Amino acid sequence: MGLLDGKVAVVTGAGGGLGETHALLLAKEGAAVVVNDLGGARDGSGGSASMADQVVNKIKAAGGKAVADYGNVASEADAQAMVKRAVDEFGKIDFMIANAGILRDKSFKNMTNDMWDVVVDVHLRGTYLTVKAAYDQMIEQGEGGSIVVTSSTSGLIGNFGQTNYGAAKAGIAGFARCLFQEGAKYGIRVNILAPAAWSRLTEDIFPQGQNMEELLSADKVSPIVVWLGSDEAKPVTGRTFLVQGNSVTLLSWQSHMLATKDNNEGPWDVTEVGETVMQHFENWPKGPQPTPREF
Repeated sequence: MGLLDGKVAVVTGAGGGLGETHALLLAKEGAAVVVNDLGGARDGSGGSASMADQVVNKIKAAGGKAVADYGNVASEADAQAMVKRAVDEFGKIDFMIANAGILRDKSFKNMTNDMWDVVVDVHLRGTYLTVKAAYDQMIEQGEGGSIVVTSSTSGLIGNFGQTNYGAAKAGIAGFARCLFQEGAKYGIRVNILAPAAWSRLTEDIFPQGQNMEELLSADKVSPIVVWLGSDEAKPVTGRTFLVQGNSVTLLSWQSHMLATKDNNEGPWDVTEVGETVMQHFENWPKGPQPTPREF
């Protein structure tokens, strides 16, 4: 018996990397899986049925249930069709993992409108369209469901040379932080994944020669994602999970009061507010990412 027996999942960008490991583990835990992948290159160009097909073949060879879908997540018709495929093939959809993505990294000085538009289109619009199709179907079914969207530390924290990618990934996180509040009414939970994993998309970003392919293998990210589609995770929604190797961190931002006075008073003097804000500058949070703290 698997944790997701009887569930039906759609995974976008599942022809390799994180999407593939998500799909394989979903099937291992008993879910029927729609394996979506356009089959293009890392920059989004081209297309092929082979990537989705090889994952479906792996699932079927292991005794699981899967069907391939070759749609483009940035196409409204294709997004709706992949959800319809889940319903037509397996009767419903319980779980949507919006994972598809591309990279067009470039310093902002050298960024072009085309590089910006295509990355935002695939990541942000593609997440919106696929989640919208799944969300509407889940409401129609009336039994709730689970949605996991894929953000990134590039969007939540920042990374050199990825203004287009970071903007899209920050938008995805903001989208999910609003949607989970609406989804609660229908029993639809929405969570955010910020993964650090070695894949075709990231292989030249990580340090070379340090065994990162094994230390940060994609299959170490998938267990928490698959668990979020299970009934055990029904209380969990609106959360952001940073997953690096075998470490799962809950990201929860905190505020720090820098300057305050009674609102019945007039506005701050410009120099005064600046001096007050900078008074404890040396104590501001430091580092490229939030410091992990025990509960």
